[in-house]
Amino acid sequence: MTDRRRLLHIYSLLVLVILLKPFSNLFLAWGVRHFPHALASDPLLFLRAMVDPLVVIGIVMQVVWLLARMSLLGVADLSFVLPVTATGYILTTVLGKIFLGEQVSLQRWIGASLIFLGTAFVGATLKKTKHPGPGKHP
Repeated sequence: MTDRRRLLHIYSLLVLVILLKPFSNLFLAWGVRHFPHALASDPLLFLRAMVDPLVVIGIVMQVVWLLARMSLLGVADLSFVLPVTATGYILTTVLGKIFLGEQVSLQRWIGASLIFLGTAFVGATLKKTKHPGPGKHP
């Protein structure tokens, strides 16, 4: 794979991973919002919530996110992937504010901004560690 194709592959996976997590959390939150607060303590209510269409969409998105993240970790360093995908926390904050009407305090906005700055620094350094061949471990 050429360097250009490899970078395109990595950044495509990165965008997918960054977007899937916040949107899956949004669907999960939307789905459980109309259930009583007793959701965590009532197993039957919890099972009923798991078949709610919005919750199902959120769960499917979480599974796709996990598979995409595994693929991303196969082609990029963990020390790059984790900080950069933390950008999703900022998006989650924005989605919560816009779609769920959550009150976001100044401290949370400052925290989200610090996460953004940190991910910008890390994202500027894409370095791939050479992995050993199949079946060989470092």
